[in-house]
Amino acid sequence: MNNLKAISMLFLAILFMVGCNNQKPAKIEVNTVDVSAEKQAVTTVLKNYKDAIQSLNAEGTLALFSEDSKVYESGGSEGTYANYLEHHLGPELDHFNSFVFSDYIVDVAIDLPYAFTTETYIYTIDLKANEKKKRAAQIINKKGVATSILKKIDGVWKIIKTHSSSRNT
Repeated sequence: MNNLKAISMLFLAILFMVGCNNQKPAKIEVNTVDVSAEKQAVTTVLKNYKDAIQSLNAEGTLALFSEDSKVYESGGSEGTYANYLEHHLGPELDHFNSFVFSDYIVDVAIDLPYAFTTETYIYTIDLKANEKKKRAAQIINKKGVATSILKKIDGVWKIIKTHSSSRNT
């Protein structure tokens, strides 16, 4: 009886080992990311925003931001980009003859699905005279920095949070 038990156990062990050896190793899928291409795509979003401001025309910029985006500027919360565009940026652009960025440098770090950016620049605003406010035309030069977080949403990079500040040059 002991021999029968031993033979049965040996037979089961052999079956188990044969079964394990016949299993194919699991395939591991590795998604490769072209970090350089992702950085370029993020840089393009920021460039499109910068170019719109320089052209004094914010049309189309809403598409660069997520619906629930957050905008912070010089120590204040502006709410969503839609709110910022309607109540701050949009009306402000009408007061400028020109808005020019120079010495622009952007740094992008990708950590999918997010991108973290820092932009440094100098901007020059040619401000129109305002007779109602008894303000003469003037040139404003500022050194600025902006940090933004973008998220890849449905395959498209969107700005979800941005903060900018400036000081006199």
